[in-house]
Amino acid sequence: MPPYQVGREQIREFATAIGDNNPAYYNVDAARVLGYMDLIAPPTYPFTLTMRAMATAIFDPDLGLDYGRVVHGEQHFLYERPISAGDELVVRAQIASIETRGSNELLTTKCRVQTIQDELVVTTSEVIVSRGTAA
Repeated sequence: MPPYQVGREQIREFATAIGDNNPAYYNVDAARVLGYMDLIAPPTYPFTLTMRAMATAIFDPDLGLDYGRVVHGEQHFLYERPISAGDELVVRAQIASIETRGSNELLTTKCRVQTIQDELVVTTSEVIVSRGTAA
């Protein structure tokens, strides 16, 4: 997957979509007052990148995941620094585990979001639940 260049309008649109009015997501001057060089992205923004990176694995027919039975279980972000407008990011994604709990199957993914210079920005962990598919 090619690097993803984070743009100001993408940050603003994401912040608007989640209903977060933090000025550092909309106004460069407000972000600079807080010590940032440009707009910063809301904390859940990496999901837009990590989901795209995991789509190939999640929709692989060999995995056998019935996406119609899937719900979002949980998500964690471990930040080294905020994502900023102008960042060029790549995602290193992996399926960390597949577990059975009761009648459900849980798929855990882990992703490292890094700059093209290999600076780690954030590590994510996502769990999706496939309801009622366990043997």
